[in-house]
Amino acid sequence: MKRRKALRRRRILALGTVAALIGVFVAALLLNGVFDHALKELTLPLRHEDVIRQQAEEKEVDAALIAAVIYSESKFSDQTSSAGARGLMQITPEAAEYIEKRSGGTTFRLSDLSDPELNIRYGTFLLRELLDRYDGDEAAALAAYNAGPGNADKWGGAGLTVEEIPFPETRAYVEEVLEKREEYRRRYATELGYARVP
Repeated sequence: MKRRKALRRRRILALGTVAALIGVFVAALLLNGVFDHALKELTLPLRHEDVIRQQAEEKEVDAALIAAVIYSESKFSDQTSSAGARGLMQITPEAAEYIEKRSGGTTFRLSDLSDPELNIRYGTFLLRELLDRYDGDEAAALAAYNAGPGNADKWGGAGLTVEEIPFPETRAYVEEVLEKREEYRRRYATELGYARVP
């Protein structure tokens, strides 16, 4: 009986020690920001921020909007859709050829859309063009990015509100991009160039 009590006390003491060590480890991670960074990467990833900042400045498009489009299109993972759209910003081959001609390029190959820098450059070019087409109306530009300019024009073009988008998938897409833009602005202010490190 005494032996069992002593054994139980040792187990409780060992468990308490392990719990204390885990607590110290978690506290160290929290203090170093490792946990916060890992949580941000899981819930709201950000990669290629240098390219995003550069394209945002060059094409005068909100960096957080670019990041939010990438998040909504691919979650920052290079992929090809069933419709043939490719890369981080899901550029279709037809859109890529159009952008190549409009931007003065002559060496484009379809495989280039897997290159994050080129894909972000083309996607931002397209965003800028759509924002210009719809007089800066982000809802219309995003609806056109998702469902095509023909649909966005049919739904009202410049002045289109999110609520007026009749396709549930496109409406959800526009809502998500606009919501994620605010999150990117708030959570990655320094990385996206909104706040400068002293």
